[in-house]
Amino acid sequence: MTLIKVRSSTLPPNSALWPRIGPKDFLDCFEVRAETTPRVAAEIITDFPRWAKGLLLIRKILVTPFGLSHDGPQAVDKLGPFPVGSETDQELIAGFNDKHLDFRVSVIAKDGRVSLATWVHVHNVGGCLYLNAIMPFHVLIARDALRRVAMATQKIDPRKTTAWT
Repeated sequence: MTLIKVRSSTLPPNSALWPRIGPKDFLDCFEVRAETTPRVAAEIITDFPRWAKGLLLIRKILVTPFGLSHDGPQAVDKLGPFPVGSETDQELIAGFNDKHLDFRVSVIAKDGRVSLATWVHVHNVGGCLYLNAIMPFHVLIARDALRRVAMATQKIDPRKTTAWT
């Protein structure tokens, strides 16, 4: 069995997300060993498995009456529903602003590690309620996404994998 360890980490000091982060903002970061580029990792991350697509469909049904975005704004360069805001050889940042909150995800690939950070700035009570409601699913999806990045980049057979998160 191959062990894939996804661990909580801190946002790397060179991330372009740092200027956005305020004292009351949400920020988390997870990392895994993987040798790839930020773009390739982000493509794997946003290629959601069926169970995650099901959760996103439920989210879409629940938030549509409130006028929240579910496909993200139009953009020339998108990864899933997320417009790419910036990209360097070490970091890709995607996300958008909505009426209840602003969010960005950062995918950093450096020194044989890939980190996935999520930043959220809440605008109102609705944003706070939304963030609290999705948090357990967010953590599950983020950790699974990095596990899939490690499996794909290390060419690991998923039947022979133990995920330790």
